Amino acid sequence: MDRDSQIQEWQERAKAFEPLDLKKVQQPLGELNDHLTVRSYIVGNSVTEADLAVWKALRANRIVFGFIRGGALVNLWRWFSFIADTENPSIEQANKPTEKVADEGASYDIGLLGTENGVVTRFPPEPSGYLHIGHAKAALLNDYFAHKKYNGKMILRFDDTNPTKEKQEYQDSIVKDCELLGVKPDQVTYTSDYFQDLYDRCVQMIKDGHAYADNTSQEQMRDEREKRIESTHRNAAVEDSLTHFEEMKTGSEEGKKWFIRAKIDMSSNNGAMRDPVIYRCNPEPHHRTGSTWKIYPTYDFACPVVDSVEGITHALRTTEYNDRDAQYQWFIKSLNLRGVYNWNFSRMNFIRTLLSKRKLTKLVDSGMVWGWDDPRMATVRGIRRRGMTIPALQEFILRQGPSKNINFMDWTTFWATNKKYIDPVAGRYTAVVKTDQVKCTVAGAPEAPRTEQKELHAKNPDVGMKKVVYSKNIIIDQVDAQSFADDEEITLMNWGNAIVRKRHYSLNPLNLAASVAGTDERKVTELEFELHLQGDVKKTSKKITWLSTDQDLVPVTLYDFDYLITKDKPDPEDSLEDILNHNTEFKTETLADCNVAGLKEDAIVQFDRKGYFRIDRGFKHGESVMAFQIPTGKKM
Repeated sequence: MDRDSQIQEWQERAKAFEPLDLKKVQQPLGELNDHLTVRSYIVGNSVTEADLAVWKALRANRIVFGFIRGGALVNLWRWFSFIADTENPSIEQANKPTEKVADEGASYDIGLLGTENGVVTRFPPEPSGYLHIGHAKAALLNDYFAHKKYNGKMILRFDDTNPTKEKQEYQDSIVKDCELLGVKPDQVTYTSDYFQDLYDRCVQMIKDGHAYADNTSQEQMRDEREKRIESTHRNAAVEDSLTHFEEMKTGSEEGKKWFIRAKIDMSSNNGAMRDPVIYRCNPEPHHRTGSTWKIYPTYDFACPVVDSVEGITHALRTTEYNDRDAQYQWFIKSLNLRGVYNWNFSRMNFIRTLLSKRKLTKLVDSGMVWGWDDPRMATVRGIRRRGMTIPALQEFILRQGPSKNINFMDWTTFWATNKKYIDPVAGRYTAVVKTDQVKCTVAGAPEAPRTEQKELHAKNPDVGMKKVVYSKNIIIDQVDAQSFADDEEITLMNWGNAIVRKRHYSLNPLNLAASVAGTDERKVTELEFELHLQGDVKKTSKKITWLSTDQDLVPVTLYDFDYLITKDKPDPEDSLEDILNHNTEFKTETLADCNVAGLKEDAIVQFDRKGYFRIDRGFKHGESVMAFQIPTGKKM
């Protein structure tokens, strides 16, 4: 069969990898794995449309991708990873993100009103969890408009009005994460500082006929608001509402049955205007005010009041608040407060990503993840632990800008932005997979081990130097050894060319016939190379990593991760259990060169041919190094 016919055949066979049923695709996956045993490409000696068609089919199928990523089919995963990193226009096109970000960045000329009188913005997180990437966008945009666009002021205000969910731990983490993001508020305040003022204003609203006490059940109130039915308490006497409010203030059993609602417009087409709750009773101690208060304002009520009192000029927040802007302005007007402008920008949404604090908290509390800083979490701490640099995070978010357009972004551009920052400074090291590692003898190598100093980064000498040991005894990866042909000339990276002279296999006595036929899963146990340093490294198709065993090799556990959920665009009503991905952590035990022993936590490195990694735990005797793979915008 000629080359074109082979390509066409594999383009057709790619369709066999589309079913979301592992049983249906296991046979074609096995056949492809066997086909790639001694091949770098599906057809010929370079990337063809066959590689592209099959790669795209595998990557598009989340079930198949998760399976092969686990490493069960070593030849297939080697090929898949190799193709993903190939500098080829067709592969680059396959890896392109679905969203488009303009090279020149976003426009910040959005026509904010009233800026001639000064600009004061605020970032008001609730201390009920760690900051996630959505919060990071809000923080950076408010900081940008206040300090870079208009030379104004920004306030970090903790919306601490729910003692049931809030902790000092979360508050401290938010302050720290803002520092990490480079967000420098001019002032830090707390809604709890205004509890007396908010209480007094609520009393005044009741007296003015703008609010009333209600004890309608939540289910009934939800139904009445949907049907635009007024509560039976809506027109209760002012004295009755004030009496119930005072009972709420005591935190009694009777008080817990009541809440205060704003009296706006139950006939409005805007649901946010249908008498929202503005105060509720909660006897739990507050992490700042203790047991002083047993009633707390809702965010919808507290936010416009405190914004006005603190001198905020522009309340910049996400488009999920669009319907509540009218409500916000109603409170401003009804309480005769100083005016504040509203501007809404789109929330930053990513595919297969949870940004719900409730669901993120459930993941942490249930032990499904290691904590709020788990590298699979979309928290600021999580993505930093995965290997995102702060400059890259700042650049990516600020390039999105204050647009109102809502879309779900792929993570590819996010991590591709990061690669620009880490590639020039990541030192290059070598690691060999422990499982089925292949011992090799190199004829022509120095009789005694020889050491040379080499640059850690060929293009950036400032990164430093490393020690490279050359000797007759080396180890290589099993997947590389499997790919060699007899007498094939290959390149040992950072050394030179060598010729494969002998390969020794493990024999399976239960399947000797298959071993003879070369159709079984035999492992290469030993190899013999003949050094050929005069060979041209440009003419070899295989450049492999290797390690001399005549050095103190360092155990390293390489971690890679998949998405925590299986659904690209989860709905609010989706049960976490129904969309949870239970296979998200992949570990590979390796041995690395002696230089890795000196790496400290948070160092970012590249293990040749394995990718970029952030060191999560440095070397200690008795413990391996922990390294987390950093996506580059191609594999995630």
